[in-house]
Amino acid sequence: MEFGVTILPDPPSGRFVELVQLAEQAGFTHAWTYDSHILWEDGYAFLTVAGTKTSTIKLGHCVTNPGIREPTVTASAYATMHEITGGRMVMGIGRGDSSRRVVGLKPVPVAEFERSLEMIKELMNGRPVVWNGRELELTWAQGRPEIPMYVAGYGPRALAVAGRVGDGLIIQLADPEITEWIIGRAEHAAAEVGRAGARLAPVVCAPAVIGDRARWRDDVRWFPAMVSNHVKDIIAAHGAGGGVPAVLTDYAADVTSYNYAEHSRTGAEHGKYISDAICDRFCVLGSIEEHIEQLSELSELGVAQFNIYLMAGEQEATLAAYGEHVIPALT
Repeated sequence: MEFGVTILPDPPSGRFVELVQLAEQAGFTHAWTYDSHILWEDGYAFLTVAGTKTSTIKLGHCVTNPGIREPTVTASAYATMHEITGGRMVMGIGRGDSSRRVVGLKPVPVAEFERSLEMIKELMNGRPVVWNGRELELTWAQGRPEIPMYVAGYGPRALAVAGRVGDGLIIQLADPEITEWIIGRAEHAAAEVGRAGARLAPVVCAPAVIGDRARWRDDVRWFPAMVSNHVKDIIAAHGAGGGVPAVLTDYAADVTSYNYAEHSRTGAEHGKYISDAICDRFCVLGSIEEHIEQLSELSELGVAQFNIYLMAGEQEATLAAYGEHVIPALT
């Protein structure tokens, strides 16, 4: 199992770079950030700066989307950052949540999402595409290491896109039962199009805090509330059942309001709808031994990377504890 960390693109940018450097020193292989240009500063700029101040850690969005920026712009930006970082970019991409909803747009429709991802994956890696009836090619991006594409999703249709197009899968929760279901749906879709031989690389993303659960639960209640936004889209499309695990849909009905001004913020008001049990299922809390136990279970399911959402707890302490105890136990 590899380890990543997601850091918000909050000002000042120097603090973001400092935390990425600490993660690299602690043995993390990936550093990610959000792409929500109204709520935070621009994640593309932050990743570029971090790329010039680090040497080994891979960098990417968790996640960008093909709807706020025109997809050829996204492809060109990643190909450019790949050159700047010496081939260290990885793309996480989804249908768009906060970056689109805040400006009055819905997530990108699934059919458009898949069509855009197919094009972006080829174009950013220097291969020719046809887009809007035009033949396009980034000739200057040829001959470089491949930029992998990790696709985020919860519902059956988005997971099918991940299976058909993605190199990896982004799962925003750390519950083994739900994770196993998500991986299974994506791999089934991959097998249907002849991709069964190449197993997808699942990345589990969640807040992680070492210490007493009761002390830290309030720091992470925002996270299951954030996940509920995606789940409600699934319910709207497929109904309360729809083949989706009940533990993923049942709790979402209790989240009756959500304030994007507090998106991914510790202490967010919408965290009041989240029970202790859901915090414990969706996040990674407790002693070092409990972290290792939960992550070992995820690793046995095929999870390739655990990505800490570093918005809870004490940031430096979490990075140090993982570097000293958790990463050596699981790599």
